[in-house]
Amino acid sequence: MNEKEFDLNIVNHFFEHDYHDRGLMKWQGFYLSDHTAALTKQRKLAQTQYPSKPQQSLHEITELLSKAYAKKKMVTLQLNEINNNSEHAADLHTCIHGYNEDSIIIDNQQFVLINDIQNISIN
Repeated sequence: MNEKEFDLNIVNHFFEHDYHDRGLMKWQGFYLSDHTAALTKQRKLAQTQYPSKPQQSLHEITELLSKAYAKKKMVTLQLNEINNNSEHAADLHTCIHGYNEDSIIIDNQQFVLINDIQNISIN
């Protein structure tokens, strides 16, 4: 046997009797730190509270929506939706891309019902 050749039987014996694979144990540290960081970020977002803004009248909301759409201005919307803790979700910062009788079209082609808007301000 020269230096570049090896005996396959020795290799097979090593893996069958001497080598003990730990499987995914060696990767758990990587997964755990990434997972912990994601959970921490999610917890911080969940702890953020958004105070309730005053309910605007339908007339006031439609006037502001009309102005923002005509002038292509960004708006901040607070919706009437609340979570299980009776807290509002984050405000939506968006442009008005279109509208119809009872809804508006905002970024990402999402529809928002006008009756679901609690408060709107033009940025």
